[in-house]
Amino acid sequence: MGYYHEIYTDAFWSDYFSVMWHGLPLDLSVAGYLTVIPGLILIVSAWTDSRILRPIRQWYFRFIAFIMASIFVIDLGLYGFWGFRLDATPIFYFFTSPKDAIASVSIWYILLGLLTILIYAAILYGVFYSVLIREKKPLKIPYHRQNVSLVLLLLTAVLFIPIRGGFSVSTMNLSKVYFSQNQRMNHAAINPAFSFMYSATHQNNFDKQYRFMDPKIADKLFNQMIEKPVSPTDSIPQLLNTQRPNIIFIILESFSNHLMESLGGQPNVAVNLDRFGKEGVLFTNFYANSFRTDRGLVSIISGYPAQPSTSIMKYPEKTESLPSIPRTLKNAGYDLKYYYGGDADFTNMRSYLVSSGIEKIISEKDFALSERAGKWGALDHTLFQRFLKDLKEEKPKEPFFKIIQTSSSHEPFEVPFHRLDNQVLNAFAYADSCVGDFVKQYQKTPMWKNTLIVLVPDHLGGYPRPIDNPLEGHTIPLIMIGGAIKEPQIVDTYGSQIDIPATLLSQLGLPHDDFAFSKNILNPSSPHFGYFTETSLFGMVTPENQLVFNLDANKIQVDEGTAKGANLEKGKAYLQKLYDDLAKR
Repeated sequence: MGYYHEIYTDAFWSDYFSVMWHGLPLDLSVAGYLTVIPGLILIVSAWTDSRILRPIRQWYFRFIAFIMASIFVIDLGLYGFWGFRLDATPIFYFFTSPKDAIASVSIWYILLGLLTILIYAAILYGVFYSVLIREKKPLKIPYHRQNVSLVLLLLTAVLFIPIRGGFSVSTMNLSKVYFSQNQRMNHAAINPAFSFMYSATHQNNFDKQYRFMDPKIADKLFNQMIEKPVSPTDSIPQLLNTQRPNIIFIILESFSNHLMESLGGQPNVAVNLDRFGKEGVLFTNFYANSFRTDRGLVSIISGYPAQPSTSIMKYPEKTESLPSIPRTLKNAGYDLKYYYGGDADFTNMRSYLVSSGIEKIISEKDFALSERAGKWGALDHTLFQRFLKDLKEEKPKEPFFKIIQTSSSHEPFEVPFHRLDNQVLNAFAYADSCVGDFVKQYQKTPMWKNTLIVLVPDHLGGYPRPIDNPLEGHTIPLIMIGGAIKEPQIVDTYGSQIDIPATLLSQLGLPHDDFAFSKNILNPSSPHFGYFTETSLFGMVTPENQLVFNLDANKIQVDEGTAKGANLEKGKAYLQKLYDDLAKR
């Protein structure tokens, strides 16, 4: 709260004490876990010379001091970017691509963090040494060894109480510290070491997670939320003037409605997106399914909802079984290619893309060193230039499906563009200008007339930060432009990224039955809603009810609309069925 004082400006001194008091259960639980080994060493000390055990205690507490210091400092650094306490996600990101994992910050920030960790660890070890290690004289081995050992074993076993959180049916979990309607207070009360440990130990037991209701009830509710056949009295509006257009997906890093003046956002930022929204098809009630790129890509390409506790992209054996737009289009005769200026191996992205049917992947290593001017690799203007260059030189087979994933509108927001004073907004304006220049150049090609360009952000917006209401944070634009569009129009039906596959493939007259979670936004017979998750919540949005449920606190966080609470059980059933599916893959 001290480090992020700017978001706790409304906190009173009493709030600081409330946070510490309500956070105490997780602190005691972590302390209990860390005391088990010293407790066992103490038992052994009744049977051996303390000079043998002293080095073991020293190394144990050195290790613990370093681990605890690392967790607390990394958590402190990441919270400003992510808005939630530390979990196992950074480990996955770091080991798939260390360079990309730290690309958001400067080298000085990293060095300062490392120095802080070492100083913090030294202070912790100093405390441990003074209180728990240093001996004015060697410990005497007690005479009644068996009795002493039994008492010490009993005392060590009592650590079960703080570790488990008492004798109640429920075991210790993050919801124990939730006490306020202000989520920032609850976040401050969470012990990051417990949060990290809890996340790391709950990565694979998917069939045990999020068990809200009887499976039959979940099945019944879920069946109400899946794609329905078109009613004989209805018809699906056709957005396209051709059934086999060339298709270009432009996946925009961190864009949101807040950057588009036409959607009530900042003026003079995404000027090209604002123009495209008027010239093409603009979906105005559209939601990002998650908060990170690896989760967002799977939602867009495979129509598979993002998971709060993990990312399916971590498991190549599971992503292999996912349906995908590229594979469906490949079977329909489309030529496929993927463009990304960064490391395609980050978060197992390459494995997922290849499994989805894309074999031609242009990534950072395909650009000259002089072209990798950004922290994330090639800047957006370089990426689009490469796309146009390949288009001109290779004369691709038509129809084709190509995906361009941008990256420059990501922290640290350093771009070769200086139109706006605000660094963050300027980075988005730069990315928007790159898209505008690309479309302008592509319009001059003969392929424009038979091309559909789909513009969609990869995840929730990067501006403004922080946004306390997840409903506002997850609103993103979906825009379709190109010569293949029949006429401009606005679609205000509710949907999210997972609905892109069913909506697109339906326009092409292609089957999409294997996309179980995807719904055609233009199908009047189907239920329509936006769905999203973060590490601690899910949201389900319909015109009647806009609901966010906090999974850590196990209670409703936001509930708005004319039918409050209507989406609660549906949202729970949806998440339960998602994890049933995840466990089976």
